[in-house]
Amino acid sequence: MDISLLLKMAADTEPDRIGLTCDGRSWSYGELWNAATGAAAAIAASGCEQVALLDTGSEAAPIALFGAALAGVPYCPLNYRLADADLAALLARIEPAFVVGDTSRVGALMSGTGNQLLTRVEFVARAEAMAEPDRETGEGEGVAVQLFTSGTTAAPKAAILRHANLVSYILGTVEFGAADESEAALVSVPPYHIAGIAALLSSIYAMRRIVLLPAFEPKAWTQLCGAERVTNAFVVPTMLSRVVEGLDDEQARNLLSLRSIAYGGGRMPLELVARALELFPSCGFTNAYGLTETSSTVALLGPEEHRLAHASDDPAVRARLGSVGRPLPSIELEIRDEEGAVLPAGVPGEIYVRGEQVSGEYRERSALDTQGWFPTRDAGYLDADGYLFLSGRADDVIVRGGENISPGEIEDVLLSHPDIADVAAVGVPSAEWGEAVATAIVVRGTAPSHDDIKALVRGRLRSSRVPEQILIVDALPYNEMGKLLRRDVRKLFGESR
Repeated sequence: MDISLLLKMAADTEPDRIGLTCDGRSWSYGELWNAATGAAAAIAASGCEQVALLDTGSEAAPIALFGAALAGVPYCPLNYRLADADLAALLARIEPAFVVGDTSRVGALMSGTGNQLLTRVEFVARAEAMAEPDRETGEGEGVAVQLFTSGTTAAPKAAILRHANLVSYILGTVEFGAADESEAALVSVPPYHIAGIAALLSSIYAMRRIVLLPAFEPKAWTQLCGAERVTNAFVVPTMLSRVVEGLDDEQARNLLSLRSIAYGGGRMPLELVARALELFPSCGFTNAYGLTETSSTVALLGPEEHRLAHASDDPAVRARLGSVGRPLPSIELEIRDEEGAVLPAGVPGEIYVRGEQVSGEYRERSALDTQGWFPTRDAGYLDADGYLFLSGRADDVIVRGGENISPGEIEDVLLSHPDIADVAAVGVPSAEWGEAVATAIVVRGTAPSHDDIKALVRGRLRSSRVPEQILIVDALPYNEMGKLLRRDVRKLFGESR
């Protein structure tokens, strides 16, 4: 099954129903389908082997996504925030490419021949002019999407998602046509992130109107929610934090149309979750955990679980607010040690997943083992009831004197201090222990003393978790999806890994 069939089903069912709103213009499902078929014709005529998007969120993203699928070539959205040198390296890897977006920048960086460059306006106009409404969908074989990883320790890997992976995820999590015409989903995550692609696919299959915000800004997000009567939204932790900080109770009441807020992509402080639950008492919150290589979500903490945990006096139940919930029914998940042995509940290790939506494939190689399991490189553990708790990347574990220490457990303790707004724990070289714990802290109000910080950790955790180095900073480094950049935190201490 080709992902373009998701759009065709919506267009065939209700062609005049509004499927997308962006910058004041609305597109029906029929219009989106026609534009996608025209895009496919233009892409096929170009002879290019990939379709790249270098742009903020707009109607060009879904038209290019489905147009590429209909043309039988991979869709490869690129990070427009990259430095020129990094972007040029990625462009060289996908030539010859049909590129939509910032043509002046791309033209200066691409050196190969056979590329076709179109601005957003040119692309959409050509797609509309070349529409072939009767075009057939593909067989669903081959690559649907190629996404470049963030490349934190080496050159970015080209993660491959096949049609079968993405369709499996959608069919396993979304009911076709389940949304009524009043429902609208605000998409404000960048188009080059798997969350943005998953949001487009799932909303179109549910026939929920998509409202695009090209670039996130909290005031614009809030205003668009109100103006378009948005019912569903996906945010990363830094987005939700900025929205919550700018809202009072009265302003929150003006967003009563919001029924569901999903979040993921980074660590969500418990204090922030609790504040959001109080600001939006009738809104269902969902914590979604997934990766590019897994076609998005593999585990969920649902709305009822959020409310039950928030209201519970049972420490074990309340702790679930800090989890990412339980695996999807279609996903197998195990925690393994360094030798690959499966670990029991409560014991931390590396998270492995398996399922039809799991690609685990890169352009260069496959990371799946012989049984189809994908090593996520995320560290965590399952509790006795099957709830998954993350403790960071496996590479982020601090090894002090041969003892593995999760940065997350230290961070959770320090975030309980009323004057600490944000914190990151990292390992730095130590002549005595191999690695020592260092913490970078963002404060609100008066900064606690170093002795108070150490005493707080010592009182709740083992002495090996007490930070030997403490640095007060104005802000911690995050990427645009809310992921903490620990390599940059280490640089604050003059160290790198």
